[in-house]
Amino acid sequence: MSEAFINSFFLALSGGFQDAYTYNCRDEVFSNAQTGNVVLMSQHFMEGRWYEGLRYLLPLLAFAAGVLLAENVQYRYRNAKRIHWRQGILLAEIVILAVVGFIPQTYNMAATILVSFACAMQVQSFRKVGGYSYASTMCIGNLRSGMAALSLYAREHKKEQLRQMGYYFGVIATFAIGAGIGGITSSYYGIHVIWISCVLLVVSFVLMSLEKLK
Repeated sequence: MSEAFINSFFLALSGGFQDAYTYNCRDEVFSNAQTGNVVLMSQHFMEGRWYEGLRYLLPLLAFAAGVLLAENVQYRYRNAKRIHWRQGILLAEIVILAVVGFIPQTYNMAATILVSFACAMQVQSFRKVGGYSYASTMCIGNLRSGMAALSLYAREHKKEQLRQMGYYFGVIATFAIGAGIGGITSSYYGIHVIWISCVLLVVSFVLMSLEKLK
């Protein structure tokens, strides 16, 4: 398996970890699962609980801003030679998450906004590997793609379709493992465990560097 495929699993591991971290340590707000945030935001707003609704709205807006920034970074630095623009995004994400580990729970909303912003940069920057479109910070698209590949394999029996299905389900499983680890460690050890996600992203950065050297 190439460094690119292995890298996608480390990104998914980190993505699951971040979602569990913000939910368990930062007032039960998702950093990646923005659909969940929209549902909870709408419910709180309709109940007249405006401050609680803002807890979900602001990370949603931060996620949108992260996508916008990453897209502009890609456009401006897509031909950079010294460092790939995706590696620049990873470094920025690592720095942001490292800062989040120092933010006390008094400022949970600010912490979640930063994590959502970093997650959005990641999901926008890493959307395809080996010709497969995937998401490293959420599961629904991967589940759809995996089941579509399974359906095709049931009809056509091509090994590539089976390989594709295995990849998507592998990414989902890796995301789930990251979420489980993030949930347990954040419940026991608190806000600083986001630094584990930084370590996972450093591994991802190294894998990208190795791939670039080939």
